Amino acid sequence: MIYSVHQPQYIPWLGFFDKIEKSDCFVFLDDVDYKHREYQNRNKIRAKDGWIWLTVPVVNQRGEKIREVRIDNSRDWRARHLKSLKSWYARAEYFDRYFPFFESLYGKDWTLLAELNIEIVMFALKCLGIDRPIYFESKLNAGGRKTERIINIGRSLGADAYLSGAGGRDYLDEDSFSENKIELRYQDFRHPVYRQQFSSGKEDFMPYMSVVDLLFNEGANSLKVIKGE
Repeated sequence: MIYSVHQPQYIPWLGFFDKIEKSDCFVFLDDVDYKHREYQNRNKIRAKDGWIWLTVPVVNQRGEKIREVRIDNSRDWRARHLKSLKSWYARAEYFDRYFPFFESLYGKDWTLLAELNIEIVMFALKCLGIDRPIYFESKLNAGGRKTERIINIGRSLGADAYLSGAGGRDYLDEDSFSENKIELRYQDFRHPVYRQQFSSGKEDFMPYMSVVDLLFNEGANSLKVIKGE
């Protein structure tokens, strides 16, 4: 059984979902330290002259776990994000199919960042047709740090293979996986080119956008795009 893990990100990019699709189960790393200026509270969407950030403001104390990080609702970020999606994707072919979810999402009062992120990820998985068992690190009680943490998660699941992002080569202790009889694999995701607002083809296509960019433009074909079919 192949497992993969990742921190709950805000409206993640395509590679996040490619990793889940290539796994037999997925674990949200919700019990690790929150990191500033990464993708846990922000992501990119395509705009007319490039791309923009959608950022969820947070009230963060150093050393907090991701599952503990609270959203700063003193700023009207929900209205801004909803307006941005409508402004830049209203003319996309599948905008009307997915926009009602975001209207409902941003109409709710959110307190914890992780809960918001997970709600979006689960919606995107459903839209993409990716159905995998989902677990939470905080409920597995795996413990450990870095490589040890990942191995403990795999052992708690009874898995025999771990799918890491390509960046794992820089920090994982590969020998530890062998010693624990867990095969270590690395994701090889090649970003596809697809129909994109304000893009006429490969020359001005902008990769690494949030998954909403793909869904609004490709609809039910989105998983095939991710898989390169």
